Amino acid sequence: MPVNRDPNNHITDQELLDRFYADGNKEWLGILLSRYTLLLLGVCMKYLKQEEEAKDCVQQIFVKIITELPKYKVTYFKSWIYTIARNHCLMKLRDQHGRKVELSENMLADWDDVSGKSRHLEKDRLLELMGESLGELGEDQKRCILLFYLEKRSYQEIVDITGYTLMQVKSYIQNGKRNLKLLIERKTSKT
Repeated sequence: MPVNRDPNNHITDQELLDRFYADGNKEWLGILLSRYTLLLLGVCMKYLKQEEEAKDCVQQIFVKIITELPKYKVTYFKSWIYTIARNHCLMKLRDQHGRKVELSENMLADWDDVSGKSRHLEKDRLLELMGESLGELGEDQKRCILLFYLEKRSYQEIVDITGYTLMQVKSYIQNGKRNLKLLIERKTSKT
């Protein structure tokens, strides 16, 4: 079982939100944001497909959250920041020159029917669970998984970046993928 390195893990998201609303101390917000950095990066990678662009977007989303949160009474932080991130990425794609947002009529029609909405919500939920579960992996597995799947690095590149042996990299990726799947399955069976 991975060790949770968050010293404030005994404080729920809602308690942190309540404390932030009560005293305006941005440290509470910092703790919340650190819990969801991987989720936000995953959302940005899903839409933008480029790591540096996704990392820049996460920083922009943090700034937006810091400025917008005091204006609203948010009751479910995770859902709220996910929506902020998704909308930010879609706006970025729409505004980019030479890169059109792929919103075909089929996608829009899909969204209008009930099964289309369900599929989209299912994918969004799975992405959320993946972000949560990534945070629960051991550091070695998480690092190799992120490098291999999100950054599309080769085994050799991961060896060069991390200093692990080729066998360790392969093992971390294989075991990390299996553990990630188990964590996600466990979480989906609870809902």
